[in-house]
Amino acid sequence: MGGPFWAAKDDGAWSVIKGEYEDGEDPLVAARREFAEETGGAAPDGPLLALGEVRQRSGKRIVVWALESDFDADAIVSNTFTLEWPPRSGRRQAFPEIDRAGWFELDAARRKLVAGQLPFIDALERELAARGS
Repeated sequence: MGGPFWAAKDDGAWSVIKGEYEDGEDPLVAARREFAEETGGAAPDGPLLALGEVRQRSGKRIVVWALESDFDADAIVSNTFTLEWPPRSGRRQAFPEIDRAGWFELDAARRKLVAGQLPFIDALERELAARGS
């Protein structure tokens, strides 16, 4: 995740690419839009593995898909958001929505991902096992 709060964190601080979608909007269309906004490139094409939906503690619903790709995680160019930083300083600064991206083995991904998104790793592992991957 991007922004000053997450800058020095690693384990338990990574997130899948996500964003809000409107009622009636196709979640997959929103996922592709958010991917482009947060990485600077179009979402790769290919067969999708639906990993389900999880409701975060904040109430936000996250719907996730996975697909096999050779996407270059080092080539991301994230969009930015504006935040008052430091808090109550009156100064507004722009920060990248994501500050880095990476590929991880499943065990490392379990360590890195925020706790509320861990069910997606389990779903991915089940899907891959079912396909014999």
